[in-house]
Amino acid sequence: GGGAGGMTAAKTAKGLGQKVAILEKTDRLGGDCTWTGCIPSKTLIKTAEVAWHTKNLDIYGLKSKEPIELDLENVMPYVRTIIEQDYSTQTPNVFAKEGINVLFGNVRFIDQNQVTVDDKSVTFRKAIITTGSYPFVPPIPGLDQVPYLTNENLFSLERLPKSLIILGGGAIGCEMASALNRLGVAVTLIEQLDFLLPKEDPEMVALLTNTMQQEGVAIMTGMKATKVAQENKQVQLTIQAKDGTESIVQADQILIAVGRRPSIAELNLESIGVKVTKRNICTNNRMQTAVKNIYAAGDVVGPYQFSHMAWYQGMVAARNAALPIFQDKITYDHVAWVTFCAPELAHLGLTETEAIDHCDGKINVFRKSYQELDRAITDRTTNGLAKYIMDQKGRLIGAHILGSRAGEIMDELLFLKVHKIPFYKLGAVVHAYPTYTEMNWHASRRVYVKHLEKNFFVKLYKWFFMRGK
Repeated sequence: GGGAGGMTAAKTAKGLGQKVAILEKTDRLGGDCTWTGCIPSKTLIKTAEVAWHTKNLDIYGLKSKEPIELDLENVMPYVRTIIEQDYSTQTPNVFAKEGINVLFGNVRFIDQNQVTVDDKSVTFRKAIITTGSYPFVPPIPGLDQVPYLTNENLFSLERLPKSLIILGGGAIGCEMASALNRLGVAVTLIEQLDFLLPKEDPEMVALLTNTMQQEGVAIMTGMKATKVAQENKQVQLTIQAKDGTESIVQADQILIAVGRRPSIAELNLESIGVKVTKRNICTNNRMQTAVKNIYAAGDVVGPYQFSHMAWYQGMVAARNAALPIFQDKITYDHVAWVTFCAPELAHLGLTETEAIDHCDGKINVFRKSYQELDRAITDRTTNGLAKYIMDQKGRLIGAHILGSRAGEIMDELLFLKVHKIPFYKLGAVVHAYPTYTEMNWHASRRVYVKHLEKNFFVKLYKWFFMRGK
């Protein structure tokens, strides 16, 4: 696999002195991230942000002399130009210059030391499986009779539809709903659960859902898709509420975003002893499969399907495969991610509910509103909230930020969490003004005051000198 995990593993192994080949099923490197995931989606999201600001000039004290009408004909072709620009750094020639061979074709394991790539045989001492994942398409009656979209063909559209049903309220569904709505597409977002983004902190999800609805996204939760049909060039989706009531929503097209499955079906893994499930390849904490010389990383392993997790797992797998004496163990104690809706939602560690269960309720939670941040006020981005969750020692066990630059603000908190530095110590680091990361500084100063109040000598001082005042 030549996606995020495979390319990272290949470069790591090559740097450790190994002879390396990347075997890729398609005719290009880059994987889902480059072609159908991160790069095109974030490009579309940025274009949507620019469109939204253009249509809301008045909030910045600007007026247009003529009514603004955006021409969206070039949006999807533009997205593809950015994809190609990104791919220029990942071509086979780039890897060849680094001494890494690239072979394209269908890969199938013959035994524990040999694969075929189409009609060619390739032997290996160690192998790392990084074949990624594909969109799961649920068996909804009639869906196979309708030309539906997934992330794999969405960015191949020549032009945006006027209306779109998005089935699935996870990260992909919410990001595309937010962006396409801002680009003028009438979006209806359908989710079977009673809420969007089930892995996120419920308080943040409620705020984000409200914002998306205010911007015009029609959100319908607690709805099960039961039938799909097409009539008069419109897709008709029948949905059922929990009480059994059915209704029909329709749009020009439908986007399926209900989850992903590992791309392993054609690899012949079980016949050589590699254990697999419907959701992943089974590995230990060294990314090693049941076959000792075969490793796996990225979406095929999980439990997190992010490019940065594929990089991390790919590096660990490559180091362990190349240097078996120095084994590195994977840990998921400090995983962070960002859902790039408008506004962004950044996630680190435990949610408040999870933290209460994990610590028997002995946690401290501090919140900081974007309305209190000067940079947010000047940028007109005051719609946001940061939540910091700490254990009794003042160390971060979770953080959740909804708002502008949330992903960048989170990285500083990730450093604190990884190195087990109490959050209040950040208050001693004076941040540049006015910036978004000041959010963390202001919150940590508040936590520092609370920390001082528990100090024995501070309590003694207050009792001795502040009595009666």
